[in-house]
Amino acid sequence: MSSKGNAAYLDKRKGAICVKDKRGYLLAKRLLDFLGAAVGLLLLSLLFLIIAMLIKLEDPRGPVFFAQRRIGLNGKEFKMFKFRSMGTDAEERLKELIKYNEVSGAMFKMKDDPRITKIGKFIRKTSIDELPQLFNVLKGEMSLVGPRPPLPREVEMYTNYDKQRLMVTPGCTGLWQVSARNSVGFEEMVELDLEYIEKRTIGFDFLILLKTVFVLFGSKDAY
Repeated sequence: MSSKGNAAYLDKRKGAICVKDKRGYLLAKRLLDFLGAAVGLLLLSLLFLIIAMLIKLEDPRGPVFFAQRRIGLNGKEFKMFKFRSMGTDAEERLKELIKYNEVSGAMFKMKDDPRITKIGKFIRKTSIDELPQLFNVLKGEMSLVGPRPPLPREVEMYTNYDKQRLMVTPGCTGLWQVSARNSVGFEEMVELDLEYIEKRTIGFDFLILLKTVFVLFGSKDAY
């Protein structure tokens, strides 16, 4: 994105972050993303089958996977895949639960969300519900590491400063997830994402992926 394009993300209260030309990094990152996602899907195929069976046993009527509209690089919309962790009427019930939102800003988080199924609580706690996003990585819509892809309704609430998160490909995991997870508000999440965008290197990505392994198997902040 040109400096003129970057200027579009400026906010009167805060300045734009510095995004350097990283063409070599982006090429290497895409190669590692593709190989990592392909190998990950192969190694996790048995786990996928087990989780799919458990989801169907608890709620035979609903699908195994949940495809949700998200906003990616430069504001482009795509469908992000997850294991379904909620009842089939989750989106409809959101309107009645929005007043119980436990985080500030353009996100919705509720620790004891009644829409979540029993198996859903487990796969969300361990972040296993996020694993189908490897399909999005293969397609190039997501990266293994990057800012969390927001919902369209969240982006509608973004300031120009917040929109700087959309300057890079969103990721399955990121600096926010391994640093604080749900224990911080929206503004703190944005700052962590922008810090990642400025500092990103292959080495930094590997460090975040390594930390993600520990988060994957039981973060107390995940819900």
